[in-house]
Amino acid sequence: MSPTLSLRHFLLALAVVAVWGTNFVVIKLALGQMPPLLFATLRFAVVVLPTVFFLPRPALPWRNLAAYGLLIGVGQFGLLFVAMNGHISPGLASLVIQVQVFFTIGLAMRLAGERLQRMQWLALVLASAGIGIIVLHTDGSTTLLGLGLILLAALSWASGNIVARAAGRVNMVAYVVWSSLFAVPPLAVLSLWLEGWDAVALGLRNADGVVWAAVAWQAWGNSLFGYAAWGWLLARYPAATITPMALLVPLFGMGGAALWLGEGLPAWKLSAAALVMGGLALNLLWPKWRHWLRHRTPAT
Repeated sequence: MSPTLSLRHFLLALAVVAVWGTNFVVIKLALGQMPPLLFATLRFAVVVLPTVFFLPRPALPWRNLAAYGLLIGVGQFGLLFVAMNGHISPGLASLVIQVQVFFTIGLAMRLAGERLQRMQWLALVLASAGIGIIVLHTDGSTTLLGLGLILLAALSWASGNIVARAAGRVNMVAYVVWSSLFAVPPLAVLSLWLEGWDAVALGLRNADGVVWAAVAWQAWGNSLFGYAAWGWLLARYPAATITPMALLVPLFGMGGAALWLGEGLPAWKLSAAALVMGGLALNLLWPKWRHWLRHRTPAT
C-alpha cells in the first residue's frame, strides 16, 4: 500500500469528510422531530431499499457483512443519535467522535502490525492539541452519558474501519448496502423497545419534508457515498494515511453550525482548527517532502 494519497484520492477523502462534518447540523435538525433510534432505523432502511435489489451481494462471508452493519449501523450511528438527542452538542459531537482516528490506528497496529513514522506521530500530536483546545472550551452542555456514548460510537466506527479493510477490494457501494441489512432489524427492535410504539408512531406521523430530507441525506450522502468511498480508500492506503483525514470533520461541523445554527467562531476555535489542519498537512505531505529531499540533485 502506498503511504501517500494522490491528489484525486485526497479530494475524494475531503469530499467525504465535508459531508460527514456538515451532517451533524442535519442530525440535530431531524432529532427535533423524530426519536433517535427511529431516525437511525429509517436511515439504514433507505440505504437498503431499493438498492439491494440492483446490486449483487459482495463475495464475502456473511459474518463480515454482519459485523460491519452492526458496528456502523447500531454501534456508531445508533449511539451517536442517542447521544445527540440532548446529551451532547453537534459541534462537540463532531469533535469527540474523531477519537476513532486513534482507535483505528491503534487497532491496525495491534492487528496488522502497522507502524507509525516519527512525523506521523508528530502530526497526531498537533491534531490532538487542537482537539484538546476545543475540549477545554466546552460550554457545559455535554453530559458524562453523552461523552461515554460518543466514545463508544467512535470505537465502533474504528472497528468498522478494520472490518472494511479486511473485506479488501470489493464494490463498496454494494458492501455498504448489503451490510446495512444487518443494521435495520436491531435498530428497529431497539426503537420499539426503548422509545415505544407511541413515540415511533408520533415521529412518523409528524415527520415533515425537513426530516425526510435529513433521512435521504443520511442514507445517500453519508452511507452510499461517504462510507463506500471511505472503505474504498481504506482498502488502498494504510489506516495511518486515511484516518487522520477525519480530523477535518469537526472543522466542517463547526463551520456548518456557524452558518446554519449561528454558532460563533472565536479565536480559540480558529487556533484549534489551525493545529488540526497543520497536523493533517504534515501527515499527508511529509512523505512527499522526504522523497524530494532524498532525491534532489545538489546544485552545481
